[in-house]
Amino acid sequence: MPDITTSITDTEKKALDFICIDISEYTDNFLTNRARKAKEEIIALNMAHCNANSIAIATGEDAQVDQAYSLGVVKTAVARNAEAAEDSKE
Repeated sequence: MPDITTSITDTEKKALDFICIDISEYTDNFLTNRARKAKEEIIALNMAHCNANSIAIATGEDAQVDQAYSLGVVKTAVARNAEAAEDSKE
């Protein structure tokens, strides 16, 4: 599992201390929930693509996310932004 490290200012820490008991737990919960929502979206897009194109849907959520990337159903935000930048040059 990847470790994610972030830095905040002293003022930002004080602000977060005001709204939560444990900043690490707060950020872990936020990231986990946001990833869950993205995973659900990816799986739905993959399922729609596979059904529309008579492709067997991979078994299990991890496999379905991998399948969505391998089929080009979804791309990383970095890849989408790079494509958008290229399109805007044309």
